[in-house]
Amino acid sequence: MRPDLLALAASLSARGERFALVTVVRREPPSSARVGDTALITHGGDYHGWAGGGCTRETVVREAQRAMADGEPRLLCISPEMNAKPRAGMLAVAMTCDSGGTVEIYVEPVLPIPRLVLFGATPMVEALARIGEAMGYRVERGSDASLKGAHVLVGTMGDEDLEVLQKVLRAEPAYVGVIASRKRFDQVRETLVACGVPRAAVERVAAPAGLDIGARTPEEIALSVMAQIVQERRKKSAVAPEEAVDPICGMTVAVAGARHSAQAEGKTYYFCCAGCRTKFLQKGVSA
Repeated sequence: MRPDLLALAASLSARGERFALVTVVRREPPSSARVGDTALITHGGDYHGWAGGGCTRETVVREAQRAMADGEPRLLCISPEMNAKPRAGMLAVAMTCDSGGTVEIYVEPVLPIPRLVLFGATPMVEALARIGEAMGYRVERGSDASLKGAHVLVGTMGDEDLEVLQKVLRAEPAYVGVIASRKRFDQVRETLVACGVPRAAVERVAAPAGLDIGARTPEEIALSVMAQIVQERRKKSAVAPEEAVDPICGMTVAVAGARHSAQAEGKTYYFCCAGCRTKFLQKGVSA
């Protein structure tokens, strides 16, 4: 891999951002890609490096974003010749545009290590720390931790709930749970809103935290909280990136990071390559 891509991957990992690495593992002419060519695609669809031009690039971006959404790697076969049955474990993508040749590309999503930030020092909080570490989460303690994108559990038992929650909810965490009864958190909720915290942010707080599994002991309550965090993570990862169909060739294009688009009658159209956009405009549609 090129040194600049390694440096970029290290930088994205350090910032906790997801991305995907794609590598050409096989090609047939006249594809412009070569075996070993590598590219990096960011979560926003930015493309760095090289894994083939034209329609191949747009297909790679689309599948990379799908991989980042579901966390699953995939092996692609992009080819205009789709008569043969694809090998087991391979995703066949028809090249319906003018580009020729066949290319096989491995797409590997690189996801940030999930973080679990804990406030409080109760037996339940300590049990949750142990469960989180066993599941590969990076467990952090208290107010010095970075909260953006983290899974946060407030177990201060009323001592600092208001102060902690005001700070947490301003930081855009992925999940916020509070160990509190519904009655007590109803009071906390209204106080937070009165203090200027947006009601929509407050309504996202899970209180009491955890799934209703009949938990009683600190360990069981910690397990229910961890189960709720996993449930929320999987729910969010199931949201597919926005896609559009090229009106000329019929290929699916990822909207984020799309390089070729045009407006027509108030609608935006996206294209796999400049050639398809040109054909679209030649029909008398204004850019």
